[in-house]
Amino acid sequence: MFRKSPLRLLSAAALGLGLASGTALAEDDTIKVGVLHSLSGTMAISETTLKDTVLMLIEEQNAKGGLLGKKLEPVVVDPASNWPLFAEKARELISKEKVDVIFGCWTSVSRKSVLPVVEELNGLLFYPVQYEGLEASENIYYSGATTNQQAIPAVNYLMNDIGVERWVLAGTDYVYPRTTNKILEQYLKDQGVADADIMINYTPFGHSDWQSIVSEIKAFGSAGKKTAVVSTINGDANVPFYKELANQQISAEDIPVVAFSVGEEELSGIDTGPLVGHLSAWNYFQSIDTDANEAFIDSWHTFIGNDERVTNDPMEAHYIGFNLWAKAVEKAGTTDIDTVIDTLPGLSVPNLTGGTAELLPNHHITKPVYIGEIEDDGQYAVVWETDEEVPGDAWSDFLPESAKIKADWVELECGNYDTASGECSGQNYE
Repeated sequence: MFRKSPLRLLSAAALGLGLASGTALAEDDTIKVGVLHSLSGTMAISETTLKDTVLMLIEEQNAKGGLLGKKLEPVVVDPASNWPLFAEKARELISKEKVDVIFGCWTSVSRKSVLPVVEELNGLLFYPVQYEGLEASENIYYSGATTNQQAIPAVNYLMNDIGVERWVLAGTDYVYPRTTNKILEQYLKDQGVADADIMINYTPFGHSDWQSIVSEIKAFGSAGKKTAVVSTINGDANVPFYKELANQQISAEDIPVVAFSVGEEELSGIDTGPLVGHLSAWNYFQSIDTDANEAFIDSWHTFIGNDERVTNDPMEAHYIGFNLWAKAVEKAGTTDIDTVIDTLPGLSVPNLTGGTAELLPNHHITKPVYIGEIEDDGQYAVVWETDEEVPGDAWSDFLPESAKIKADWVELECGNYDTASGECSGQNYE
């Protein structure tokens, strides 16, 4: 037997008595939206833009009349690339500021810091960045890609279209790169790749001295087999990494790099001339030609006051997540967290690339997958794409301990349902 968490049961009971948070909110003038992104520290290079994206979306929603006849009020905090501070700031947003939703986090370590807080306080977080999977919280909606929507397709492209036989898995030393590379290492071995043809390297956040590591990559790639780097390097460490590739004259023809955390925003800070042909795997690129994307780019340039500012994949993920949340609030007629959580699964909104993003029962969404080559203007030319949107898989099929787990918050009311034992090991198991 599965049941909803005690907090959700109490809230539902209160709703029946007319005492729920949604009823209380009706007396307020605004709907508060929390913005939880690093505006300082090593991740500010990526996250500041996401803060601005949420502010733009709020401004546009208010111009359309807000939600439920109320204006949206942003509440911005700076967790400063400090992972424990993310939890503290999330608690502040929910308990003190009484926000109805939070849009935020970039790294998985920041998300995992926030997760127990939003579950304890029954908050709502929309997380907009690709991640390693192996998680499905009732209180989190994952609008970024999971591994089957980015990492696995990228490796398949390198293997099947480029003929890569040797693999460098290079990442920042935290949970997302380590877990993603654990999945990729197993996947590569399942495809017949030998241990000797896999090199794994981790560096700390903000790492700047890449000379010896790039030299090792260069030597590893000189064995006579086509070699590629699969990069889960995050934050501002990417700038000196790519500069060192250029310094050591490693071109995309020699050893292509496919990155999962480098997009248009990160490339805007470096000379991309020597990087032409290196790759990124995302679910959106600014260069994709659709009416919706053109309108989004124009809105962004107007809001930010700079026609040179780029857009990127996590921005689109916030666009999708925000619109899903707004649609759920309008459909439910309330911002009550429990009601919105129950309303979200099954909803769909247009994405920016010409398709549709559907919110699945596992709290992930459907997404197309694109692989783009870096061009000398810092944009991407799409070289490969899926035929249709790919459903996000919370639990990887390529790790034995994960393959048997299913997330379903609609029928099973569980994020960790073991299909072999028929039991749920998550927060809602009784």
